Amino acid sequence: MKKKTVVIVDDHLLFAQSLESLITKLEGYEVLAILKNGKELTQYYLHKRKKPELVLLDVKMPVMDGVQTMEWLKDNRPEQKVLALTMEDDEETIIKMLRAGARGYLLKDIHPENFEFAMKMVIEQGFYYSSKIENALKNSGQVEFEDASSLVDKLTDREWAFLKHACSELTYKDIAQEMELSPKTIENYRESVFKKLQVKTRVGVVIYCMKNNLFKVE
Repeated sequence: MKKKTVVIVDDHLLFAQSLESLITKLEGYEVLAILKNGKELTQYYLHKRKKPELVLLDVKMPVMDGVQTMEWLKDNRPEQKVLALTMEDDEETIIKMLRAGARGYLLKDIHPENFEFAMKMVIEQGFYYSSKIENALKNSGQVEFEDASSLVDKLTDREWAFLKHACSELTYKDIAQEMELSPKTIENYRESVFKKLQVKTRVGVVIYCMKNNLFKVE
């Protein structure tokens, strides 16, 4: 059986080696390399080494961090599937990673079973919905999502406007100013949109919109 190939990019060697050990114990996976930062990843490609099916990319690294690396990949290897790794649920940074092309993100304290599922989802289906993982796992190992076309009837014009802004790097305060609304009204839109899309976080909204091509996230 052909093994799925992975490259780990993380400057914390102990964590990276533990991650490698976990992956190699999974059936059907192979770690091609452990790299310390994005610069080493660019060199990996430039030396024409075997392209991995998945890159596990740390967000905070010296020399060339996750966001800078994603920007390089977007320009040079846009087809590369990447899962972002982070210690903290930093919404602003995660959205930057997703907008640059990451297919999802993992908190480093993720349960091993969910970790395996996340890799499988990105390699086979293209995205990992971390905000919905708790209630989206099915016995079949697949995730079922509501048809995005039904959102047209669910969202108001103002909610659509909010949704587009939510997929940008604007803060909620900035969105309120852009839409000329009070922060409280924006909060109400946020709660309504999250409920209708059945997501729990702004990151979940961004991934949902990217996956369903509701509009281009740049």
